[in-house]
Amino acid sequence: MQQETFIMEPVAHIRSDFSEKFGIPRQSGLIESLTADIVLAPMCRDPEALRGIEDYDYLWLLWRFSANKHTAWHPTVRPPRLGGNTRMGVFATRSPFRPNPMGLSCVRLLGVDWNTPDGPVLKVAGADLLDGTPIYDIKPYLPYVDSHPDARGGFGAQKLDYALEVQCAPALLAKLPAEKQQAALDVLAQDPRPAYQEDPERVYGLHFAGFDIRFTVQDKTLTVTEIITADKTK
Repeated sequence: MQQETFIMEPVAHIRSDFSEKFGIPRQSGLIESLTADIVLAPMCRDPEALRGIEDYDYLWLLWRFSANKHTAWHPTVRPPRLGGNTRMGVFATRSPFRPNPMGLSCVRLLGVDWNTPDGPVLKVAGADLLDGTPIYDIKPYLPYVDSHPDARGGFGAQKLDYALEVQCAPALLAKLPAEKQQAALDVLAQDPRPAYQEDPERVYGLHFAGFDIRFTVQDKTLTVTEIITADKTK
């Protein structure tokens, strides 16, 4: 088989509310209240490159798992969806630990801000990307070829209805900007913890939108204990 090596330059990067991997939705589109910006690279900021994009409701993003520091990959992985104990072939999963650490996400296009200091900026919802993630291509979602509702979906076929009850005192929630409050609650309800952690005494910290949200989980209830401004020196 012929092998070829080539260099890809990012066409954009994401500007999202996640400064750490912990808490990022496990799939795109799970949390519609999450919004993010796609900032084009200088070489791609010609408005002509986006001509017609507002005629689409959804976009595909091809991006790199830039926060993965490992160099080796393994033919099998343990998906959180299966409790972290069952191994599946890497190509039968969406695990970030892959031979080439590439991700694929479908996001909803909310609109384009055509006049910013960074050139045209795409406003999207439902993104599952770490802040600063490099994006290598943007393609329109085409319902007539990209949607296959009757297709088999393996172990991930059934959409999980599992969600935690989130308890957050109004005074605590008010520490977040009003436009970020619902998204924060929705992220917490998805249970950011690793599948194997069930310690009700443990205090977790979620870095979101410039804040450190600390919480505990007992049974199916997540209780927010503190919300403070995140330490940007870390």
